[in-house]
Amino acid sequence: MNKLELIQVVKDRTGLNKQESTDIVKLFFDSLAETMIKGDRIEIRGFCSFFIKEYAGYTGRNPKTGKKVMVPAKRLPFFKPGKELKERVDYPN
Repeated sequence: MNKLELIQVVKDRTGLNKQESTDIVKLFFDSLAETMIKGDRIEIRGFCSFFIKEYAGYTGRNPKTGKKVMVPAKRLPFFKPGKELKERVDYPN
């Protein structure tokens, strides 16, 4: 499912028009992104959690040339499915 398909599902199930459905989906994803940018964890009980992992910088090697390269520190978002979601996916009805 992509973003346009999600907007269509919201539109069909709520009876809202396409613009209102688009605004709701955009607001949801923007809120998730803003929360993760701040470094906060997001937990949707029974579905999933999103969190940020921070990695320190390190010295790596360029595999092509063998030269040492400094890899900068970074922050990456991670998704962890909840127990209910795991069970629904593993044992669909």
